[in-house]
Amino acid sequence: MMKLDIIVVLDFGGQYAHLIARRIREFNVYSEVVNGDISSEEFQDVKKEFNIKGIILSGGPSSVYNESSPKIDERLLDENIPILGLCYGHQLLAFIAGGQVNQGTKREYGIAYVKVNNSSGILKGLGKSEKVWMSHGDVVTELSKDYEILAYTENCPVAAFMHKSKPIYGIQWHPEVAHTERGMTILRNFVNDICRCIPNWTMENYIEKTIDEIRGIIKDDKAIVGLSGGVDSSTAAILASKAIGKKLSAVFVDHGFLRENEPEFVESTFKKSDMNFILLNVQEEFLEKMKGIIDPEKKRKIIGNEFIRAFEKVAKEIKADYLIQGTIYPDRIESGFRKFSDKIKTHHNVGGIPSEIEFKAIVEPLRDLYKDEVRKIAEFLRLPKKIAWRQPFPGPGLAVRIIGEITKEKLDIVKKADKIVTDEVERKGLDEKYWQYFAILTDTKSTGVKGDARAYGYTMAIRIVESKEAMTANFADVPYEVLERMSTRITNEIPEVTRVVYDITHKPAATIEWE
Repeated sequence: MMKLDIIVVLDFGGQYAHLIARRIREFNVYSEVVNGDISSEEFQDVKKEFNIKGIILSGGPSSVYNESSPKIDERLLDENIPILGLCYGHQLLAFIAGGQVNQGTKREYGIAYVKVNNSSGILKGLGKSEKVWMSHGDVVTELSKDYEILAYTENCPVAAFMHKSKPIYGIQWHPEVAHTERGMTILRNFVNDICRCIPNWTMENYIEKTIDEIRGIIKDDKAIVGLSGGVDSSTAAILASKAIGKKLSAVFVDHGFLRENEPEFVESTFKKSDMNFILLNVQEEFLEKMKGIIDPEKKRKIIGNEFIRAFEKVAKEIKADYLIQGTIYPDRIESGFRKFSDKIKTHHNVGGIPSEIEFKAIVEPLRDLYKDEVRKIAEFLRLPKKIAWRQPFPGPGLAVRIIGEITKEKLDIVKKADKIVTDEVERKGLDEKYWQYFAILTDTKSTGVKGDARAYGYTMAIRIVESKEAMTANFADVPYEVLERMSTRITNEIPEVTRVVYDITHKPAATIEWE
């Protein structure tokens, strides 16, 4: 069997490290993320399985001049393989070659405009001025004599460079994020023109590989899959079902923090399938655990723990040894699972998992995929459109859409508001345009007027975003009349709410969910 061409991404802790790999796959070229400090010997092991055509060094939160900062095994630079450094990777390549990296006089974070000196090679197709996304404090101020400057900004004298004779490049900005207008052009130049990759990777390859992997792990044992009804867990369930058949049971945990009528929808959908469906109602137990809890990280960890205990209870009854989850890559990166990355927030199915579990292992067949890739697999597996294209919903559910302590009253309020937001988006046919749309019950109260009388009630926030993979997102430019109708309905139909606000923050700087 012919080896797949591959671009290896060295991860130095950047939030977008895996997004780089995701973008490369859009060219039908396989890409895999490894730790930034991978040794030359470990690199040779990767070469046995794949045809490595290029190396990309990711961004990261460290400074190259700190002794403790992650470094590349410099023997990889002698592999005669094209190399591209991004952000921290850009600085690291310049530093290793004898250039100067210093703390910038002004931090660049967000949209910036670069001036391009040389629009050939890695920057082929770019204009003299380009709109890009920056996120850095340090800058390359001087290059060794073997390199030349390709682009600069007002605050960054070396925004892009290239080696004069070797295929080594550095770019300070992030071509992988949607905010960089010609980012895909840069990556295409690297993957297609410089690395000369053959586009021979498809989702079908991934599905076959994943089914074999699940079958190889579970063998003759039984497994349960945590089913929420969302596209991630549903796709994981179908893949697992194809791998192990009747040895799989799908467990739906009704923790009480779900959308209105959600348990009924999930049960009616999956009762028709071949897999064994189990509905576990633990609403009272979960609500009791949430008493007095305000900190969002504690909420997530408690819910993660309770999920596992609920799954263990079912597994013990049916004698299942493995737990399968629909964890995807954004869950893991935000939970700070990689060696050099910072934790943003714990996801219940990653950082919320207790250290001691009664399963032989937790299997995550979608762990390296983004939401849009999962949707493609769901369509290929012929999941119902209503499942394949459902908007994302957090595992902890409405528990992380209530700021502060969770009570039965607050759950009722946010369920009603969420239903109104969903109804109005779908009524206008905007559900396929927006990535996510929901309501958040804040812990702020304000004065209002209802029926000519003073009212004092909650402030409800509405969050609607557009995105491709959830690592970056823009707040949606929602038609005014849609927002007005949402606000009017919420304040009219929910007596406890006196004010509605709309969240106009992109990701970054915010995350999509508030908690």
